Amino acid sequence: MGDVSTERLARPESDVSAAVGLMGLAGLFGWVAFARSYPAIANALQLPGPHQVMSGPHAALAALFAAALPMALWSIFVDKVHLRPSTGLDWGLAKSRKPDRRITWTKLFGIWATWAIIAALYCLCRWYWSGNYVFAIRVLAWSAIPVVILSVPYVMWIDRYMTQPRDHAWHFGALLTRQAGWELEAVKAHWRTWIIKGFFTAFMISITPFAFDHVVSADFAMLAQNPAQLALTVIEAMFMVDVIIGTVGYIVTMRPLDAHIRSGNPFLGGWAAALICYPPLVWGILGDGKAINYEQNTPGWIYWMEGNPALLSAWAILLVALTAAYAWATFAFGLRFSNLTYRGVLTNGPYRFTRHPAYVSKNLFWWCATLPFLVSTGNPVEAIRNTFFLFVVNGIYYWRAKTEEAHLLREDPKYREYHAFMAQHGLLTAPLTRAAEMLSRAVGLRPSRTS
Repeated sequence: MGDVSTERLARPESDVSAAVGLMGLAGLFGWVAFARSYPAIANALQLPGPHQVMSGPHAALAALFAAALPMALWSIFVDKVHLRPSTGLDWGLAKSRKPDRRITWTKLFGIWATWAIIAALYCLCRWYWSGNYVFAIRVLAWSAIPVVILSVPYVMWIDRYMTQPRDHAWHFGALLTRQAGWELEAVKAHWRTWIIKGFFTAFMISITPFAFDHVVSADFAMLAQNPAQLALTVIEAMFMVDVIIGTVGYIVTMRPLDAHIRSGNPFLGGWAAALICYPPLVWGILGDGKAINYEQNTPGWIYWMEGNPALLSAWAILLVALTAAYAWATFAFGLRFSNLTYRGVLTNGPYRFTRHPAYVSKNLFWWCATLPFLVSTGNPVEAIRNTFFLFVVNGIYYWRAKTEEAHLLREDPKYREYHAFMAQHGLLTAPLTRAAEMLSRAVGLRPSRTS
């Protein structure tokens, strides 16, 4: 094989360095350590107020800042992402070009109108006013006025350096103010982006306090006496990483950090596959008595392995490892995690082994934790039902993966290079690709390189 072919099969450089996610992880666990140690710190410094572990919802919000700040600082001062052409910024433009404030105000009007519509949708949709969502809506309502005020200097500042200041927000603003030059496709792209942000930001904020509280409040000395419960708490810590780093990704979509959303998934199938996995749709599909329920009469792994300490410990380690892989797949994104969006290409971390490490680890975790084929009733029909429906859930995530790939393959030649490289060299992806090709040949179908 010649040098040119070898170069084509090289793994492309990742748009996010591995250090960014590690900095976020360090900041998050640094805050967790501070929150757990606050009683001792407050006593030593004789601080006023209650000397209790900081496990409340406001401390959980502070964890978002603790994770985001070091990632942003590393991105700017070490990786220098603000200098990348992919930001759409040219820092020399301010010297040679006077900004057109008509563009700026049109863009601001488009942004404010978008936020007002999303706020109206929050008010109309009943599920945002019950359960964990109440906290998220309060946070968003509290932050609305400061965000609107700060958007003015931010947009005025960023417009001085944008190579194309008439972005998607401008097109929507121009539509509303009946200016010439707006394009329908740009308006659609604008709303794909903001529907994603609005839907997932509220959801992620709603589950942040729960994830944070369980880890900060855990009594690890007591848990050490019970390996199974210790494993469950460590698993919760991994889910906390996923939730908090993921929430940061939805909030921090800024061009100077090269973390802006380039595009939302344009395929209806992609939206259907993703949204079916989240409230409110998931409430009518998964769980007890729902259409897709793979946990009927399944006591789970601890129940079946109790009394066998060696097997219980080994299984706990397996589940912790799967959850750690899932969390790694999220914090590897750094500031760019988001469903249904294109924000650059990741090729490092767990993405060296498979194109979809989060989906692989999550689905394997469900099999290993639930053991759907083992039911307390001993009814083989129930076991078959559970097994069948977990395969259905696996199929939904396969559908999500394929629609995400279709979006990225359409958007970025770098992803096409990465896709081809993983098909031949990915630790998990390459064997699956070869197996799919063998199956295709066996049934007389055309081989596919997109498995």
